[in-house]
Amino acid sequence: MLTKFLLAIPLLLLPAMAEAADITGVPKIREGDQITIGSSRIRLSGIDAPSVDQLCLNNTGERWTCGVAARDELIKYADKKAWTCHVERVDRRGRNVGRCTVDGEDIQKWLVKSGWALSYVRQSHDYDADEKAAREAKAGMWQGAFIAPWDWRVRNKKTAILGAAKPPPNAHAILLASASGQVAPSPDCTIKGNVNGAGECIYHTPKSRWYAQIKMDIAKGTRWFCSTDDAERAGCRETKR
Repeated sequence: MLTKFLLAIPLLLLPAMAEAADITGVPKIREGDQITIGSSRIRLSGIDAPSVDQLCLNNTGERWTCGVAARDELIKYADKKAWTCHVERVDRRGRNVGRCTVDGEDIQKWLVKSGWALSYVRQSHDYDADEKAAREAKAGMWQGAFIAPWDWRVRNKKTAILGAAKPPPNAHAILLASASGQVAPSPDCTIKGNVNGAGECIYHTPKSRWYAQIKMDIAKGTRWFCSTDDAERAGCRETKR
């Protein structure tokens, strides 16, 4: 019995060891809060950044792709540098969720304080003070008007409009839409979504039969997705052809 007990101890320790594992390397930056290092997908913990096809309004009321800007600013600041990510858990989409540092700097803190992400209070309040600093400085997205990324993803029409700019009367309609022009907002976001005659949201990858025939028109409810996970999370299903 003692021998079996001793043999079981390492197995009991495995989950804790997995949680404490660090992932290090130079990442590919997918979105403001999502990267990959090697084959590991990592979602930055404690913050929420806009998806690359999320739209915001600037301080003059013009639309801009704030999600692309958040990603690109992170690339300019921390690309080609070695990251260290401490994994806290694995989410239902198979991504590692954790806190990352770049040259010893808390990169989540930089993103929130620079106005390119919000403190994700559903997970923690660690970055609330940084969000307040960004809001007061009108940094990044805070210069204009936007809705919280978690509300944008589910198209919450009752969400508050954030930012320093006075939003126009139709701001909700603008901010709940996506960057669904004729050209994809990013080379990584080429999955097309449209609404069929039955009102279903259907997504089409570049390999889908009717991909080329889908015309992107925001007035018809089309939008671009960056992954099949994003499409399914938005309530879309893959085309059957």
